[in-house]
Amino acid sequence: MAEQPREPRRVLVLNHYAKPLSHAGGTRHVELFGRLTGWEWRIIAARLDHLTRREYVPDGPRFVTVSVTSYTRNDHRRVLSWISYARNAFLAGLRQPRPDVVYASSPHILTPVAGWALARLRRARLVLEVRDLWPEAVVSTGYLRRGSPTHRMLRALERWLYRRADRIVMVAHAWESYFVEAGVDPAKLEWVSNSAEPEDFRLQPETYRPLRTRVPVRGRLFVFAGSHGPINGLDRLLDAVAELPEHTFVLIGDGHDKQDLVRRATAEGLSNLHFLDAVPKEELRGILGGADIGIHVLADSPVYRKGASPNKLYDYLAAGLPVLNNCPGEPEDILMSSGSGLTVRTGELAAGLRKLADLDDGTLIEMGRRGRRYIEQHRSRTVMAERLQRVLDSVTSAR
Repeated sequence: MAEQPREPRRVLVLNHYAKPLSHAGGTRHVELFGRLTGWEWRIIAARLDHLTRREYVPDGPRFVTVSVTSYTRNDHRRVLSWISYARNAFLAGLRQPRPDVVYASSPHILTPVAGWALARLRRARLVLEVRDLWPEAVVSTGYLRRGSPTHRMLRALERWLYRRADRIVMVAHAWESYFVEAGVDPAKLEWVSNSAEPEDFRLQPETYRPLRTRVPVRGRLFVFAGSHGPINGLDRLLDAVAELPEHTFVLIGDGHDKQDLVRRATAEGLSNLHFLDAVPKEELRGILGGADIGIHVLADSPVYRKGASPNKLYDYLAAGLPVLNNCPGEPEDILMSSGSGLTVRTGELAAGLRKLADLDDGTLIEMGRRGRRYIEQHRSRTVMAERLQRVLDSVTSAR
């Protein structure tokens, strides 16, 4: 008798800020889970886009969206939004077909709490994905005092979750020591980096208006594509832009600091700096390679010294752009090992930008090719989906 095909297993993904490719924002999970074999997946995300403060309707059945409260600053309203997501995602999860795995993703710590409760009630395995170290990131950015009662409570909750997860997925290699210090068995840890698929980052001038036609360009065209928030350190980038009036800079995206940055650029007469609205990920992939150089900058924060896995860095390299970076650790190691960019200290951004701008076209193109090859071999969505596949297969086979 022929063997009957095995029914697909189910994984339920909890991610407050997940987005489909047709929208701007975090598409990590739709890109990774869409490459799995033998798994049916569904993502529970917030219905409200917190950057645009508008609700959106996802296309297709893979996304379940839930209502959340809005916020505009990092105050108590943001915490209330986290609480509303955790509550409503939990309730929505109860209405879904029973999953084999609940995959709960930070950054905020209440998503894993909802994931644990769902996994217990639905008799599923729990995979905890850490995309931001909590509460360490909140301490490093100055919103929480180390050793305070709230910090001690969150630290205890963090370790409690680590003990109850069947697997912990971390996006940065260097975080392993952090988890081990928190008492996590290294055998429980898995690495699935942020990533990008080079095949997706091909220019599509027939579909999307090319980047060079959206702004007047003189000299080299530099691009920053990502969130405009406190952690990005874009004020220091504007300092550098002012020192290179002969070159053109485009900042694509949105965030809590964007209006302040626009006002500053206008007040200082930075005519070589242009702000574009956030665009859907599909469109960004089709225009990003039209720039000459990508910019990856972060504010100086102790949490980044523990490790980082920045999406925009992989996007630039997948698009064939050489990169200027100010973040030490893994981003610097990638650029050095692949020969695809330059890392400088934050105070040296202008000098670094000028050094790359002064390179000839052939050198920049070859740097971009090397970065693209590196991503294809080591950090593509396909490579990381294979790692994720092994995590999910192993956690269910060990049941």
